[in-house]
Amino acid sequence: MVAKHTEPAFTRANRSPAERAAAGKAVRSAVPRSSHGGWDPPPNRPDPVNVLENQARSRIPELIPIRYGRMLASPLSFYRGGAAIMAMDLAGTPTTGLRVQLCGDAHLSNFGIFAAPDRRLVWDLNDFDETLPGPWEWDVKRLAASFAVAGRERGFAQKDTRTAVLTTIRSYREAMRDFATRGNLDVWYARLDVDRLLAELAKVGSSKRMKAARKEIAKAEKKNSLKAFDRLVRIEDGEPRIVSDPPLLVPARELVSEDRHQALVERMRELLGRYRENLNLDRRHLFDAYTFVDLAHKVVGIGSVGTSCWVALLTGRDEGDPLFMQAKEAEASTLEPHAGASEFSNHGERVVQGQWLMQATSDRLLGWLPAFTFDGRERDFYVRQLWDGKRSIDVDTLDPKALGIYGRVCGWTLARAHARSGDRIAIAAYLGKGDAFDRAVGAFADRYAGYNETDFGALADAAKSGRIEARSDLA
Repeated sequence: MVAKHTEPAFTRANRSPAERAAAGKAVRSAVPRSSHGGWDPPPNRPDPVNVLENQARSRIPELIPIRYGRMLASPLSFYRGGAAIMAMDLAGTPTTGLRVQLCGDAHLSNFGIFAAPDRRLVWDLNDFDETLPGPWEWDVKRLAASFAVAGRERGFAQKDTRTAVLTTIRSYREAMRDFATRGNLDVWYARLDVDRLLAELAKVGSSKRMKAARKEIAKAEKKNSLKAFDRLVRIEDGEPRIVSDPPLLVPARELVSEDRHQALVERMRELLGRYRENLNLDRRHLFDAYTFVDLAHKVVGIGSVGTSCWVALLTGRDEGDPLFMQAKEAEASTLEPHAGASEFSNHGERVVQGQWLMQATSDRLLGWLPAFTFDGRERDFYVRQLWDGKRSIDVDTLDPKALGIYGRVCGWTLARAHARSGDRIAIAAYLGKGDAFDRAVGAFADRYAGYNETDFGALADAAKSGRIEARSDLA
């Protein structure tokens, strides 16, 4: 019951709002909203551990045990690292044929606080490694299931977990219906400032929750290049140098011999120069005001562990004006085998273009590098500031009511991101005023959370048997 995609990825031209709404509502007969509720793994479903092992083939072998170790921390950690597994599973689920720019990994931990170019803190999606045009339902189901996984892991009552899941889906549906009534520019400029978020939270949150929220926001305000400099740099012979914390953070000078170190540094200077050429003129002038100082390899995230990621320290006016840039490898999206190849040959550009489409406001220095050969492989990279007010919510601190409040915010944010690129009027008409879609996806989320625990157990068994190596001693 998967509607075939026969139109361009995002098509709305030459159709009135009434025609778009009628088209969205008409899809219900081919793909009933109730059809989104069921899922069972097909008999020929690939082994989930095999899926992860196949991903590992293109990654740095020494880092793969860290990835497995992080995934084995909990079922939610496994879920976060298993985007490729869920992409495979979602490919067989019902879709309406209405496409948007997908995050591709829209779980509850991939939302957070950022510093907008006007330096106000905003709430938005924060990870776009898997971004690609595709069925809007896939992001919604991944988000909903992540709340089910989190509630189960926290030991919440089934009723409380289901309430949080349904709140998340309802928030998405109601926000999409609201965006369907707005003008294009209103949708494009919509964003959730942290000040507004606090005001909304004050209506339903306790004084204890408000205090915790303000504490997290205060930490975000301080999370910038100056904070990174204090934490990641020490002065050696009068010069700032990135500290060594192997294998999570390894300065370039420790990765290669002394004679090859200079060549590696020059290579990075060259690559940053090529990244510079992809920036708009005003950002180019800003970047040119900084001087390259040092370079290190860094391990980041859960699902990304094993990909190549570099951090570069630059200084501006003086050493008290640092800038940390991160060049992160971009592989093919895990959605590509199921949603079609990217229109961009460079996956760094794919990530950046997707982020620009989905985020209300993005890092001023976000850009990409042309493909180049490193360690014998041709790799694509995208570049951004390492820290710029970025802060994610610690899900382990949320009680059932707070999880529901968090779901409201995430649901609204995902709808806003989808409304920018997809046919928001058709999607809203399909969703409708009632809760038929909410209940169906809620049932899917609960069911998928159970299978996620089974897959988590399969990875744990693989580690116990020696099939894979997992290092659990690294944060």
